[in-house]
Order: sequence, then C-alpha cells, then structure tokens
Amino acid sequence: MEGNFWYLLRELVANNKGKVYGTLIGFISAILVLIIGFWKTLLIFVLTAIGYYIGSRWDQEGDFRKLLDRLLPPQFKE
Repeated sequence: MEGNFWYLLRELVANNKGKVYGTLIGFISAILVLIIGFWKTLLIFVLTAIGYYIGSRWDQEGDFRKLLDRLLPPQFKE
C-alpha cells in the first residue's frame, strides 16, 4: 500500500509538472509574504531573477569577464 502511494505520487507529479511547481512556488511565496512581508519578498524574487539572468548569460558567454564587459557601463571597466 505504501509503495503504491509513492508510485501514484510520482506519476501525478510527472504528468502535472507545471501545476505542481506553480503550486509550490505560490505556497512558498505566500509563506514568505506572511513571515517577512511583501516588499522583502519582492526584493528576494527580483534579486533571484537578476541572479538567474546573470547565471544564464554566464552559461552562454562562457567567460565571466566578457559578461561583465557587456553588462557594466564603460566607467566601471577601468
């Protein structure tokens, strides 16, 4: 019985990944808003999105210095 439960749970997640991930993100967001407040939660999400963007660009560029040269304004390059 217990093994059957875990099998069914894995099948449910595998067939509905978007719904499961969306529900988890929504639940975690609600908990964060209740615990630390809206603006701090928003800051966490914005900084996470910026980190994701920089990391994905780093994967594409392959060189962190080249990435910084493209992202930073000219006065920071010296």
